[in-house]
Amino acid sequence: MEITWYGHSCFRLTERNYVTVVTDPYDNKVIGYDPLKLKAEIVTVSHDAPGHNNSAAVKGSTHVLTGPGEFEIGGVFITAVQTDSGKKSKDSVRNTIYVFDYDGLTVAHLGDLQKIPTQSEIELLGTVNVALVPVGGGNSLNAAKAAEVVSMLEPDLVIPMHYATPDSKIKLDEINKFIKEMGLSKTEPQPSLKVSRSSLPAETHVVVLDYQKG
Repeated sequence: MEITWYGHSCFRLTERNYVTVVTDPYDNKVIGYDPLKLKAEIVTVSHDAPGHNNSAAVKGSTHVLTGPGEFEIGGVFITAVQTDSGKKSKDSVRNTIYVFDYDGLTVAHLGDLQKIPTQSEIELLGTVNVALVPVGGGNSLNAAKAAEVVSMLEPDLVIPMHYATPDSKIKLDEINKFIKEMGLSKTEPQPSLKVSRSSLPAETHVVVLDYQKG
């Protein structure tokens, strides 16, 4: 499987013989970055905001998922779990986490997760091989909370998202705060991640991606 980041919370997941997934496509006029020019059969929206819900930017989509449930589309099993506190404040977000299962290799997109999930929410996600985790604060997890969520999920691989970059217009923290929270020194970004079940590391490993032009 190949995982490619396009900035903010937008990723493309591709695997031979499976449908393509794009997560949280953004409105670049609001968020920054280049306009998205992606194709995928499945689009997932973690919550209804311009940084995450621009499904019209993805061509060829036959399924747009916007909330909780269980789905099987094109060989991909998707578990969508809603996270919110129940107590509604004006800043609270009704967020959906999506777990994509490609024949036993699982990728969890945490969306705009604002607070540490409950143990029951964590259990609903099942085993997570690759976690796409917001780390830059704003309306989402800051570096310290993101590191705590990683320790709860115990994924094999962590890909940070939703942090400050030269092309982002949103006020967020830099990636280095999260890298320090994880007890790491500087990591070298790579253009995409190719991963299989046999290539998963023995201990949790952080992979920083360079955002690609959409």
